[in-house]
Amino acid sequence: MMPHSLTTLCRAAALAGLVMTAFAPLAPARAADYAAIVAASDRSEADRQNDARRHPVELLAFIAPQPGWRVLDMAAGAGYSTELMARAVAPGGKVFAQHFKPSDKFAARMASPAMAGVEDVVTPFDDLDRPTLKDLDLIAFLFGYHDTTFLEVDRARMNKAMFAALKPGGLLVVADHSARPEDGATVGKSLHRISEATLRGEIEAAGFQLVGDANFLRHPEDERTNVVFKNPTPVDEFVLKFRKP
Repeated sequence: MMPHSLTTLCRAAALAGLVMTAFAPLAPARAADYAAIVAASDRSEADRQNDARRHPVELLAFIAPQPGWRVLDMAAGAGYSTELMARAVAPGGKVFAQHFKPSDKFAARMASPAMAGVEDVVTPFDDLDRPTLKDLDLIAFLFGYHDTTFLEVDRARMNKAMFAALKPGGLLVVADHSARPEDGATVGKSLHRISEATLRGEIEAAGFQLVGDANFLRHPEDERTNVVFKNPTPVDEFVLKFRKP
């Protein structure tokens, strides 16, 4: 018979809509906390509209950030995921938001009290050699890895830099828009997609171990041949969790 504590964890994950592979470790039972974060009254209307597409409760439950964690949000953009992480690791946590160039939209978001524990770091994707970017608990790279396939980025160096920035046992969670396997890393600019197998292979080559994946953004009806902004169906997206041994 399943122990009571394990049963509780499984039910919490199910309530959050979390789908993980059998080899992935169970996330702590904070589903209710993550739902409260997403429901916070001071979140912007623009972020709430993005929630329908991004499934933030499921995402947070899969990542399982904890209060006090030090987090790097790669390709932070306007800061949608940065703010979610900042709320999840409070109190006592810190989130570093990586941009390869300054972002006016992100600068405006920084005025929010929810961003008090956030530091903006303007640096190339493949240059994370900063004293503050050491012994991290988590790196989130959400829907931006495909951009590095057409920008001037040394992806092997970038992945090794992320590996070095994490503490042993630290997590890297990557989500992106799916390309067909045969397209590899060749349609990042044209379709804003990347093959899951290609991305996984590049990450694992840096020393990471895959420990879980999630299906809450999967859409098998997507033919993966159209640019994501004009796709006739919801876009198929993968979410992968890696660990630094």
